Amino acid sequence: MLDRTVPPIIRPIEHFSIDHPEVRMMRNGMPLRIIRVGDEDVIRFDLLIHGGQWNQRMPLQAMFTNRMLREGTRTLTSATIAEKLDYYGAWLDLSSSVNYGFVTLYSLGKYFPQTIEILASMIKEPTFPEKELNIVTDVNRQQYLVNCQRVEVLARKQLNRSLFGTAHPLGKYAEKEDYDRITSQDLQDFYQTYYHSDNCSAYVSGKVTDEVLRCIEEHFGNQAWGNTASVTTAASHLPATDKRKRVFIEKEDALQSSLKMGAFSLDRNHPDYLKFRILVTLFGGYFGSRLMSNIREDKGYTYGIGAGVVSYPDTGIFVISTEAANEYIEPLIKEVYHEMDRLCEERVPKEELEMVRNYMLGDMCRSYESAFSLADAWIFIETAGLDEQFFDRAVEAIRDINEEEIRTLACKHFCKENLIEVIAGKKM
Repeated sequence: MLDRTVPPIIRPIEHFSIDHPEVRMMRNGMPLRIIRVGDEDVIRFDLLIHGGQWNQRMPLQAMFTNRMLREGTRTLTSATIAEKLDYYGAWLDLSSSVNYGFVTLYSLGKYFPQTIEILASMIKEPTFPEKELNIVTDVNRQQYLVNCQRVEVLARKQLNRSLFGTAHPLGKYAEKEDYDRITSQDLQDFYQTYYHSDNCSAYVSGKVTDEVLRCIEEHFGNQAWGNTASVTTAASHLPATDKRKRVFIEKEDALQSSLKMGAFSLDRNHPDYLKFRILVTLFGGYFGSRLMSNIREDKGYTYGIGAGVVSYPDTGIFVISTEAANEYIEPLIKEVYHEMDRLCEERVPKEELEMVRNYMLGDMCRSYESAFSLADAWIFIETAGLDEQFFDRAVEAIRDINEEEIRTLACKHFCKENLIEVIAGKKM
């Protein structure tokens, strides 16, 4: 009989590796990375466009250019695109980030020739029709107005404004008036600059056959497409950090307050980054973290609190985030600083570090076990500007770190004086 009073034995992960993609340069010079994993007849195709929020000359330009690709081409209306993709059982995801635009197509392998043809029309001949733009603008404006009522959104935006300044791309957010200003020509201008074969890369994952590769080559790799004569440059932006230690945003009808504490931290290429990430996980990066154990489990101030490092081009920010009743915000901040002090002054128990080590290794195993998650992994490597040994170094850092290194890293990088406290909620 199974004795359920005895927990299962924790066995260390002895071997961890991530399959590398096959890299092929197509005839037009655009790289295609191929991940052949899985037996199901499903294909995922990703197109990465090197241009995002960092590159736009006005708010919403990068996001709406990407979003409007599905709203009509020279040969297909938005309704036709939706009907065809639905008929073939395909799914399309359009998104953008600080420095990239992403177009992701999920398709059954047997219908990939048809779905990739639709996608090619969207990418290579969009029209950005004014009627559809007005609809998309109205929907996003309503979502913006809803978000303006959420204390978490107010605090998050203010933290970036306080760290980077309102003139910096990472501190500049769209306002209500920007939804009225954006035009089809603005999207055309961004498209002409960034959407071309010399500024894109592609990934295909799943049950990849020779026919799938032939279709990709035919539609995206045989010859140059887009305005390849366009020259793009990465502008340099210096942050203008707010001198205030605390910033309060009043929301009179708020039932609880949102707290964001943040400071500039390490970028992914810093020699301490991988081990600092372990310290941050122990501090507030998983359910058994120091912050959760103290502030949720012991004090009962909040349902959840977390800490992490948010990476941006050439920098990163260390962020602590939670929501709590207004009367708990002050004691909650005090406990955050207390836990930072403890990590600087006391060595972490070996058992606790081993728990974090097993959690992080297990999370990596779960995250990179399928074809599509492998595609996510290698897309991350490209968009973050990292080398192919990053994952190996991450595993090595998790295995090698010791209790004294945790304390040293906390003393070196946990600087309470640099943390800006942003509170959005109702004044007490």
